Amino acid sequence: MDLSARYLGLNLRTPLVPSASPLSEDVDSIKRLEDAGASAVVLHSVFEEQVRGEQEAVEYHRMYGTDSFPEALSFFPEPAQFATGPEEYLDKIRKAKESVKIPLIGSLNGAALGGWVDFARQIEQAGADALELNVYSVPTEMDRNGAEVEQSCIDILKGVKSVVHLPVAIKLHPFFSNMAHMAKRLDREGADALVLFNRFYQPDIDLENLEVRPRVNLSTPQDMRLPLRWVAILYSRVKADLAATSGIHSAQDVLKMLMAGADVTMLCSVLLTRGLDALRQIETDMSNWMAEHDYQSVRQLQGSMSQKYCSDPAAFERAQYMKTLMSYRRE
Repeated sequence: MDLSARYLGLNLRTPLVPSASPLSEDVDSIKRLEDAGASAVVLHSVFEEQVRGEQEAVEYHRMYGTDSFPEALSFFPEPAQFATGPEEYLDKIRKAKESVKIPLIGSLNGAALGGWVDFARQIEQAGADALELNVYSVPTEMDRNGAEVEQSCIDILKGVKSVVHLPVAIKLHPFFSNMAHMAKRLDREGADALVLFNRFYQPDIDLENLEVRPRVNLSTPQDMRLPLRWVAILYSRVKADLAATSGIHSAQDVLKMLMAGADVTMLCSVLLTRGLDALRQIETDMSNWMAEHDYQSVRQLQGSMSQKYCSDPAAFERAQYMKTLMSYRRE
């Protein structure tokens, strides 16, 4: 059975790729993911605020008091000697590259161009095989229109692509006025892959302490419906690879995403809840299902149920919405 896949120009043993999460925070964890069957790993994200914070801290400490004592510059180490968050991230990439054979995909998480461009270059120099831009923003400015929000996404992609030779994926949220048009723009600007979709973590209110608190809710299989729809719609309509993420918990989920047109499927919640052994089980279940249904390879089934090849293309659009509501009333 040929389970091999290709993503971001990388030849992968299977389409099973752990997404950015605490599971890839250190080199030993990355090695365990490889041993469990991961074909590549998206490293945990380094945040725009971390990069910017380190830059500001270095500048502050280097300049503090130097207006009075110019010689004070010599008492503070050069920036290269710092080992704060972003530098540790780069060191982790270097060490992981020496320890594992699978591709490593760096991850940058932010909302604006910020320090992304320079740090993207450093991630490339550290040895990452590809880069994922995790765009996470909640626009709240009432005078900022949708076109400006979309342009900021484009600017991030263009800025990073202008300084690295790595393949670049961009992880998106689905909340654009026209997701298809946004995908087309990103594809035209050189995105090597689109990762569908980023899940926004919503705040909650602590009634006892009257505080707003973050709450992490892991995905469930129901969450895969939205990326499934858009992978199926975009398949063959963009040159960029398509990575499906959110709600993928079983071999059946993986197979559905591949049939919709995904090049790879990204796993997180299932590994956090069931452990790394879930990777091997999903791979085994995939192989068994494909053998039972006479599929010889992932490529043979990929895109077979996309909108392009579906016997009812409207199933992914509004017509299916009406059918679903009507059938529910009749039951």
